[in-house]
Amino acid sequence: MGITLLSAEKIIQAAKEKCGEMNVKMNIAVVDAGANLVAFVRMDGAWLGSADIAVKKAKTARYFDFPTGEIGKLSQPGGSLFGIEHSNGGLISFPGGIPLKDGSGNVVGAIGVSGSTVEDDHAVAEAGVAALN
Repeated sequence: MGITLLSAEKIIQAAKEKCGEMNVKMNIAVVDAGANLVAFVRMDGAWLGSADIAVKKAKTARYFDFPTGEIGKLSQPGGSLFGIEHSNGGLISFPGGIPLKDGSGNVVGAIGVSGSTVEDDHAVAEAGVAALN
């Protein structure tokens, strides 16, 4: 089963709760297995410029079924994926995007979070991932 609107809303709610605990304002995007946007929220006060980044983080995580921070490590100068962020209409290769997997380990979508430090973005994305499981 793929990501439904109901499951995307649960993921976003868990991510928003984590934002509350951390006192940060975020943009949170959930895409399905086809990297199509299913749900998005821009919390009051979240950076407007981070909206696009959150969606691109989610799509990047789904396109490659890899956390965006891991892609970033491989895309540094001299790395095997150097320049990859210029593909697919623009990718984001720093933390905050994580694939979403079903109970059998199949990738069914991804979450992307942006609006604070990349460490905070990743922590909020992890909270969203945990809500799916």
